[in-house]
Amino acid sequence: MDTKIRLTNSKNIITKSDLPVCDYSANPYVGCAHGCMYCYASFMKRFTGHDDQWGSFVDVKTWPAIKDAARYDGKEIFLSSVTDPYQPAEGIYKRTRTLLEQLKGSGARLSISTKSDLVLRDLDLIKTFPGARVAWSVNTLDETFRADMDRASSIAARLNAMRIFHEEGVHTTCFISPIFPGITDVTAIIERVNGIADLVWLEDLNLRGSYRATVMDYISNRHPGLVPLYQEIYNKKDRTYWKELDATVATYAGNEGLEYVRASDSPTPPAKPPRLVNFFCHSQVKKSARMAENKTK
Repeated sequence: MDTKIRLTNSKNIITKSDLPVCDYSANPYVGCAHGCMYCYASFMKRFTGHDDQWGSFVDVKTWPAIKDAARYDGKEIFLSSVTDPYQPAEGIYKRTRTLLEQLKGSGARLSISTKSDLVLRDLDLIKTFPGARVAWSVNTLDETFRADMDRASSIAARLNAMRIFHEEGVHTTCFISPIFPGITDVTAIIERVNGIADLVWLEDLNLRGSYRATVMDYISNRHPGLVPLYQEIYNKKDRTYWKELDATVATYAGNEGLEYVRASDSPTPPAKPPRLVNFFCHSQVKKSARMAENKTK
């Protein structure tokens, strides 16, 4: 699919965030050429004015140089909440690298989430940030299923990048998201990243918005045997599958000597790896984050 590229001006690239895992977020692009079937960020079309299909356009941002980067000293900046900072356009326009260069030496704590191995290009720069963390989304080890879901880097390329960052001493996270019931083999992924991921996060497939019908059609066409399960989960709101998976992963973690913490109990990233975090329910995460915030007031 051809990607429509547009250059845009932004007044400020770093904005305050209400996510429980960071203080600020930065999105160097609007839209994403990875075109993930389940992309929650597709809701952005309501605000961007694009008529094109989500995944077919990318706005490349420019912004005034950050003059007082030191004000972010000790603050967590997340790249990125509604786009992939290392999607293909980054290889040409280098907007993420420009941002990192502007923040270098600021003391900001950097957290990056991507589905690309292009992040390897900036390894030396990322290492200059104290406590930097890089996460790769990996919800399958099956390249065929991966190709059905997105146009991002192969799973092999993501895991190789994770390994290199880990060997270089950068904190690495494997984000098993979204978990497709009956398809995503969570324990197999955890076993595969053992030794190269400092942290594993889990997140359920949360069907909502325009992509709900797309995903359900995909299941009907490619995995018809799973239709009854998906109807139970997403039409009847039955959480039995997630509870059983929760128990399975908790048992697996215990057997492997890994700590298992539910996000409802610990909404912020753990300080010491390795640890598994059950990140299934968004409402639980938000609720627990508000409770933690209220306790500090």
